[in-house]
Amino acid sequence: MEKEMTSQDRSSYNDLTAAESKVIINKSTEYPFTGLYEKFNATGTYLCKQCGSALYHSDAKFDAQCGWPSFDEEVAGAVKRIKDADGMRTEIVCASCGGHLGHVFEGERFTAKNTRHCVNSVSLDFVPAVLPAGRYGTALFAGGCFWGVEYFLQKEPGVVSVVSGYTGGNVKNPSYREVCTGNTGHAETVKVTWDLQKNSYEKLLKLFLEIHDPTQVGRQGPDIGDQYRSEIFYKNSEQKKVAEKLLGMLTAKGLRVATQVTKASDFYPAEEYHQDYYFRNGKLPYCHGYTKRF
Repeated sequence: MEKEMTSQDRSSYNDLTAAESKVIINKSTEYPFTGLYEKFNATGTYLCKQCGSALYHSDAKFDAQCGWPSFDEEVAGAVKRIKDADGMRTEIVCASCGGHLGHVFEGERFTAKNTRHCVNSVSLDFVPAVLPAGRYGTALFAGGCFWGVEYFLQKEPGVVSVVSGYTGGNVKNPSYREVCTGNTGHAETVKVTWDLQKNSYEKLLKLFLEIHDPTQVGRQGPDIGDQYRSEIFYKNSEQKKVAEKLLGMLTAKGLRVATQVTKASDFYPAEEYHQDYYFRNGKLPYCHGYTKRF
């Protein structure tokens, strides 16, 4: 049975692009062999793009050569089945928010479980961590070198994943070298995923605003360039509201806040050697520290 969502739950839904809404809300289908996750094989968890519920684990994914991501098992209780009106196929939707995922087929013998969830990539988001059932929030913060921002946020209670990457620009799948030119429009950014039952967007945003200097323009400490700017990329109207409130509090305290608040766009993970940088190298951030501001 689909869980009844409160108004507070719904306010934390991620905003959808026109292409995402076409599939998730209007139940269309993306073109085969075009989706981001069709040939994707990383270890982790696939979340609902709209509400952040954990839907599938990577060990349930297999290549059915059908043009869409295929899974032979969902996270327990995460997916609801609905017979199509013509009785020919069975639709699958997120059990938490009702977002359209695709269709499920049985008896094809692709795997021992004899089940294929044929899912649109656009209905999914991926987190490089194996997560239990539940809903997870996503935030995008840019505040200088992503190594330092990642280091502090990874330590927070309820945070299950922090990925360094790039967003805010106009170049698809940029490399670190390209972003360093300052000509892509992208900022070094971290994508934070957390358990909604164990932490809040407001607490994470407060920490972000206390581990970097939100008054600096086009730089952070010794790192100079537009790619090191301070920016909050909001995923929904509730995140925007919280961001504006906290920045207003800092302004009221006399800070000349330079942090921009911008609607989130595509996020591109950085190269593997950038991930978990300080934890893997045993070093400490060189341009980030903690300053109490709230």
